[in-house]
Amino acid sequence: MVNDEQLDEYRIAGTKVRIIRDALEQNDVVGIVLAWDDELVLIRRQNRRVAKVKRSYKLQPADEPRQWDDID
Repeated sequence: MVNDEQLDEYRIAGTKVRIIRDALEQNDVVGIVLAWDDELVLIRRQNRRVAKVKRSYKLQPADEPRQWDDID
């Protein structure tokens, strides 16, 4: 889980992030961090819609290569 300081850096800088939910790249959520709480992160996607995703998902900058680690 990403910490509050890192989320705040992404939000202030307007860094586009990728939320990796599973092994399929098409299920990733890509956008800008708007807000968060203890359980969820609010992401504004490119089409200006917002998505609430769990904070437990892997989060990384979108310009980095996608890294999926299967932990089953």
